[in-house]
Amino acid sequence: MCEKSKIVSQWLKKVFGQQPVPEFEVNTRTVEILYELAESSEMRCREAEMLIEDHKQKTEEYSSDGAHLQEVLLQAVGLQAGGFSKPTVDLLSALEETAEVLKLRDTSLGSYMPAINKLTNDVLEAEKTDRRLQRELSAVRKKMTATVVLRKKLEDDLMKITHIQQVEAATAEERLLNMDFMKNKSRDLTCRNKIAQEKLDSRQMEDSFTHQATLQLSEKITALKEETLPLKKKLEPYSDLSPSPALARVKIEEAKRELAALDAQLEQKVDFMNTLSR
Repeated sequence: MCEKSKIVSQWLKKVFGQQPVPEFEVNTRTVEILYELAESSEMRCREAEMLIEDHKQKTEEYSSDGAHLQEVLLQAVGLQAGGFSKPTVDLLSALEETAEVLKLRDTSLGSYMPAINKLTNDVLEAEKTDRRLQRELSAVRKKMTATVVLRKKLEDDLMKITHIQQVEAATAEERLLNMDFMKNKSRDLTCRNKIAQEKLDSRQMEDSFTHQATLQLSEKITALKEETLPLKKKLEPYSDLSPSPALARVKIEEAKRELAALDAQLEQKVDFMNTLSR
């Protein structure tokens, strides 16, 4: 473990160079992973160095073979290496480079023409492909623009829906609180009504003092008034007649007694109701 950590530390310093090594959690798993990476990296570096050395050696061999072949070729045609002018050398170099680019077997005209024709066809095909890709790119851009607009609209709709949901949630919460308040108030009123009913029952109040009885009595009075209305209309022609004085005094005394009785009964009911309310 310590040996692997040391190798990992050296490899990280080599990889990051002058830069500080990033901090990481040091445990068995991370050390194992970094150790495997270090071994793989070192192996690839060695393979790259061997490949570079091989390429250098082959370059030297090819350069030596090229110089030898050039010397043999010049001797065969009776020319010397320094016997060409600079423009000639430049043309030959350009011809050679063109042959290498076109991958020709030789520099004859019969090899150049098919290669140039093929290269022209490739250029035309590339231009055709480029135009097709431009059309596809334009269509993709239009679709992207439409997608961006649709996305913006959906985001706006989502914001509106979210706001509406928040408002509805607040309203529902307020209604729930009001409902709880009304339920509590209803229970309180029910309890008070029950207590008041128990008090009334315990005091043995007559049924005629209840609200229902009062309503029934009011309905009866209204009905009696409606029944007596035709009688009053029949008596209207006789309202101007002077009554008997003796009979009038008797009626007045009876009315006074009934009024006094009604006043006494009303005072008793008021006193009783005040007692209940206290």
